[in-house]
Amino acid sequence: MLNNDILRRLRYALDMSGNTMSAIFKLSGHGIAPSEVSSIMKKEEEEGYRKCTDRELEMFLDGLIINYRGVPENPEGLKHKPGGAMDNNVVLRKLRIAMDFRESDMLEVFTFGGFELSKHELSALFRKKGHKHFKPCGDQILKRFFSGLAVYLKNRSGD
Repeated sequence: MLNNDILRRLRYALDMSGNTMSAIFKLSGHGIAPSEVSSIMKKEEEEGYRKCTDRELEMFLDGLIINYRGVPENPEGLKHKPGGAMDNNVVLRKLRIAMDFRESDMLEVFTFGGFELSKHELSALFRKKGHKHFKPCGDQILKRFFSGLAVYLKNRSGD
């Protein structure tokens, strides 16, 4: 899934403005102006489109963790590790941390997204690559998560 698509879907699910997204980037030490956020939010065929790099996506997700959970005791844990590719599994893991979701929350989000997972299938998405039970998170799984996240958060805010 393209990094720009991930950010667009997150923006929708979390109901964020460009200014809010810019502030979240700044939390992780990456200053990005709201106009730059606007360029990243555009679709590929639109004029002014700018591709979001893996590093920028990671910094946004780290900023999201700080925004929702506060600055970690060990901020070194958020530092970029050279060669660490941003794949769908990493995105899902960082979102789980940011939202402070337990297994039951994750399963509920997926259910709202129209995707049923067992506990074992969910845990396989969070295993390290190379583990015998690791399962790659495909684009469809991540899209379903974003769809479910929007519904989950809307239901939670209605309490």
